[in-house]
Amino acid sequence: QVHLVESGGGLVQPGGSLTLSCAASGNTLNFFTIAWFRQAPGKERELLATMNRSGGDTYTSDSVRERFTVSRDNPKSTTYLQIKDLKPEDTGVYYCRVGLEWGQGTQVTVSS
Repeated sequence: QVHLVESGGGLVQPGGSLTLSCAASGNTLNFFTIAWFRQAPGKERELLATMNRSGGDTYTSDSVRERFTVSRDNPKSTTYLQIKDLKPEDTGVYYCRVGLEWGQGTQVTVSS
């Protein structure tokens, strides 16, 4: 079973940037497709981005494509979500998913 640990969230001013990390235990990341989700307050969890095992095929939601970038470092067993030009509507809990396992979530709050 893969154990995921997320980090990198926090309070950011509008226009700022963040990089979220999701580390998978046991050097197992390379076996799985990865995905990042966001759950805004009062809303359903939404898919933001995915990346296949090799990193050669990605999907990013139209709503965030210009500002969000998913990546993975298989030797480090870590996936990243880079977010730039943060907006208040980006506020929420961000989750990574590796295979069928979910991270614990990391809170991102965008506010001045």
